[in-house]
Amino acid sequence: MNDFSVTFKQFLVDGNFLALTRQFEKKIPETDAFRVKGATAKLLDTGVLLIEPDTLAAEPKEYLISSGIHGNETAPIEIVNQLVSEIVLGETQVKQRTLFIIGNPVSMNISKRFEVENLNRLFCGKYKDTPDCYEKERAETLELYVTDFFTSEHSATSTKYHYDLHTAIRSSKYEKFAIYPYQANKPWDKNQLEFMHACGVSTILFGHAPSGTFSYFSSATFQAHAFTVELGKVKPFGENDRANFQATEDNLRQLIQDKPVKVTPFDNKDFNLFAVLGDLTKHTDNFVLHIANDVSNFTDFPVGTLLSEDDKQQYRTEQVGESIVFPNANVANGQRAGLLVVPTEL
Repeated sequence: MNDFSVTFKQFLVDGNFLALTRQFEKKIPETDAFRVKGATAKLLDTGVLLIEPDTLAAEPKEYLISSGIHGNETAPIEIVNQLVSEIVLGETQVKQRTLFIIGNPVSMNISKRFEVENLNRLFCGKYKDTPDCYEKERAETLELYVTDFFTSEHSATSTKYHYDLHTAIRSSKYEKFAIYPYQANKPWDKNQLEFMHACGVSTILFGHAPSGTFSYFSSATFQAHAFTVELGKVKPFGENDRANFQATEDNLRQLIQDKPVKVTPFDNKDFNLFAVLGDLTKHTDNFVLHIANDVSNFTDFPVGTLLSEDDKQQYRTEQVGESIVFPNANVANGQRAGLLVVPTEL
């Protein structure tokens, strides 16, 4: 009996999806489907678990719940591990098709954001222009699993959802926030914003353009309701305060059980809504970001404040209330070093 067989049997006993994924970070052997309460489960790949209920709900929905796209963002991985454990142990019965993903086990095992390339910039086929590395291969593989999931025989009549769970490198003025991917000509869905609010996420950043993020891939390709959800600040395994993201975990559990989530009607005053002005892009090795490492996301600056320099180019704030999200000078040339945002309303 090989090591995988032993570990997989242990997974069926204790439901520890994280332990199984960490031990087999790159590949697993083909695995038989197994039974959970009222459903069939299939481990498709390392960190990829499909749950298909025996009977579809009257209003069929499909949920993709992903975590660990950046390997050092541990709180979302713990959420997914908890939900999967409850399913495997028979404590939670899934009544809607659900795909769980731990996205980047290799970087998770080295406690880094990524091994070579930022996985959350490689979706929508952007991996094709990326040098060979683990993240390139993983992006392509995850796209294939998600495509199979959202184009199954059941998908034609289902409503699709993707919640890609993250934590941020920096602290934030608003601890929890979500990026609502660019919707082109589609309206922002207020029902989804109500769900975010119920999860304790009342700060929303509206995407302004197509991107290579995992949530944008699901949204643009399969018309899924999708969000990149930032649940706080990056911390090592074991140091997260589980109570801090309990509302998110509880509501995701409600969704996959096809149970109602208590929400309040949308009202602008309940939210901090932001529109994107544009990106700060690092073009050369001379790029300088004039933002201290302890400055929080969504910190606003007076009009005319110098935020960055790159050779002879400078960027100064132009609007009242303009702030920055994800400031990071340690990116490759040509990549985003920050998002410029301003308050807005719906």
